[in-house]
Amino acid sequence: MNRFESKVAIVTGAGCVGTGWGNGRAMAVRLAQEGAKVLAVDRDPARLAETLERAGDAAKSIVTCECDVTSAASVKAMVEKCLEVFGTIDILINNVGGSAKGGPVEMTEEVWDSQVDFNLKSVFLTCKHVLPTLIAKKSGAIVNVASTSGLRWTGSAQVAYAATKAGVIHLSRVVAVQHAPDGVRVNTVVPGQLHTPMVEVRLAGQRTGGDVDALLAQRLSRIPLGFMGDGRDTASAALFLASDDARFVTGTEIVVDGGMTARCD
Repeated sequence: MNRFESKVAIVTGAGCVGTGWGNGRAMAVRLAQEGAKVLAVDRDPARLAETLERAGDAAKSIVTCECDVTSAASVKAMVEKCLEVFGTIDILINNVGGSAKGGPVEMTEEVWDSQVDFNLKSVFLTCKHVLPTLIAKKSGAIVNVASTSGLRWTGSAQVAYAATKAGVIHLSRVVAVQHAPDGVRVNTVVPGQLHTPMVEVRLAGQRTGGDVDALLAQRLSRIPLGFMGDGRDTASAALFLASDDARFVTGTEIVVDGGMTARCD
């Protein structure tokens, strides 16, 4: 398929904390394989090496970029690099995010602030600097990645992550309606309990004392379909929303969670 031939896409968080199919890595690879020119963005350039490796022959369509998406200056420079290298922007995928445990009592103010910057301000900044190009073209698609934690309780107290991911969902709706007359569509992918490299590298230490098998069993028990997806499932939803197949879809969400949020318990 060449759904994205002649399109230019920015994917933030296109690296991964470990080996495997993280969300951003899968989206960058799939976009390149389907014809797009991709600016693959990460704050740690070393994480992008496996992204390029997994892209195979399509790696020639990917240019890597180091960027701190919580910094306005860094985001501005990243967008300028995309325009310099590719001449335009058609698609923005915001995939940066991460959770910190705790409710208001346990969580420090510093952690709260860093979660707001990392999960929500990052989306604001990239939209702020990419939207002028899309508005001028009278076309474009933005796909933001949230989490089922922004919809419901998902098994652990992570108040800042839940609040900021809920914020991403509603930010997307507001921007979608505001810029629909400009031909810009904005939607959200809402992943659930996926098995991505972050499970082994970070989450097991937060929630099960480093016992990866226990965490996987805990997460799997919540999923009606009986298996966990990975970053490729997020990518399938994101690429649909970014493509012309979704030309009449804006201001909404696709939940990718194996039925978890449909359960009553």
